[in-house]
Amino acid sequence: MNTTTTDSAAATRARVAVTLFFLVSGFGFSTWASRIPTIQQRLHLSEAALGSVLLALPAGLMLTLPVTGLLLQRFSSRQIMLVGAVLYNAALALLGFAAHTWQLVVLLFCFGSSRNLLNIAVNAQSVGVQALYPRSIIATFHGVWSVAGFAAAAVGAGLVALHVAPGYHFLGVAVLLTGLALAFFPGTLPLRPNTGGPARPGFAWPDKTLLKFGVMAFTSMACEGTMYDWSAIYFAKAAHAPVGTVGFAVYMVAMTTGRFVGDTLASRFGVPALLRGSGLLMTGGLLLAAAVPVPLVAAAGFALVGLGVACVVPLVFGMAGRSATLSGGPAIAAVSTVGYFGFLVVPPLVGFVAEAANLRWAFALMAGLGLVLYALVSRLRAEEGAVAPAPAEVTLLD
Repeated sequence: MNTTTTDSAAATRARVAVTLFFLVSGFGFSTWASRIPTIQQRLHLSEAALGSVLLALPAGLMLTLPVTGLLLQRFSSRQIMLVGAVLYNAALALLGFAAHTWQLVVLLFCFGSSRNLLNIAVNAQSVGVQALYPRSIIATFHGVWSVAGFAAAAVGAGLVALHVAPGYHFLGVAVLLTGLALAFFPGTLPLRPNTGGPARPGFAWPDKTLLKFGVMAFTSMACEGTMYDWSAIYFAKAAHAPVGTVGFAVYMVAMTTGRFVGDTLASRFGVPALLRGSGLLMTGGLLLAAAVPVPLVAAAGFALVGLGVACVVPLVFGMAGRSATLSGGPAIAAVSTVGYFGFLVVPPLVGFVAEAANLRWAFALMAGLGLVLYALVSRLRAEEGAVAPAPAEVTLLD
């Protein structure tokens, strides 16, 4: 049935349910990340060996993006989301018991694949929930993901201090998160697979408009990946700070804060204005850190970058989910295919530039990504879905 109005209780229930699935995704991923040093030590992996092993996770994610797009054309995103959450937690539980490197590689591949199923489907659900509200709410979901990551990192640090083995840590978290997913699943939206546009047979690569959205996501994800991989190193080696991780912490706090205030700004000033401002913040923050590599100024630059990237991906996914040429879930999968290359390709390039010149030059060159985002948003037309924060209706299963 088609509906243009949904009672507030149902909308709230759907919003809470989807929020919990974002929590499951963020808490599970950070739980794994918090124990990487322990697992490295247990399996006697060198730095190079660990780097090679860790590639299995993004490989699983990237290789299943087309599969996820196909599944979302056949099944409701809520079904894919639940299956992804269960498989995600099963892989997490098994990761802690990996006794050999090859087992860790296989399980990380499965972890990345299931995380992709969960993340693309939950983003499609978030677009459906956004349609039930007259104001922007979509960035807050990603803010919850970030807070869940902080909480999981704190739990992980505590359990490391208590010498709790990763296997028991991961198993306990997986059971808890699976229980949450099953408990809140009934509140999710039974969206039709073709919500947001006509379905197409097979996996569809982005058309011209979706390609713009993909490049926008690429600019943000490239900056995010650079901050994840290089901010602590930059703070220690270029800014000569005594504690390098402070730079990463400043970035993460700013990004999380930006996600919680982003919806208010999007509703007040419009999505295009917020995205243009995001591009300028990304550029200004990176240039500031590169130009004045002292701890206080670099930290201010990293904070600007965190605020800049905070809302780009959720807002771009929201626009892609309202595509007129491809259904919501597959459209997000297509945009993600382009965007996730930012995580995979750009951080290694930063290393090559740093090797050839230095980290300051690498960060200065990265500042151009914000200008690319600004230019692409400035060229968006109203019919490409960038103006209104939400569509007028959603299509539910009978």
